[in-house]
Amino acid sequence: MPVSPIVIPLSVFAMVVLIVALTHVARIRSLEIDVHQKLHVQEMEHQRKMQELELELQRIKQGT
Repeated sequence: MPVSPIVIPLSVFAMVVLIVALTHVARIRSLEIDVHQKLHVQEMEHQRKMQELELELQRIKQGT
């Protein structure tokens, strides 16, 4: 079965598009992980501050 002359260039083009798309998706995923880690750090910092404020509030209530 002979291969059409247009099949090879289309296959090469499709492969290039696929490689570029996969690279782009991998980069986006990496950025997503970075943002998730930053949000987690901010959340932990917020929880720590809330605990400090609650302790301070308890000290103030005990002082009165």
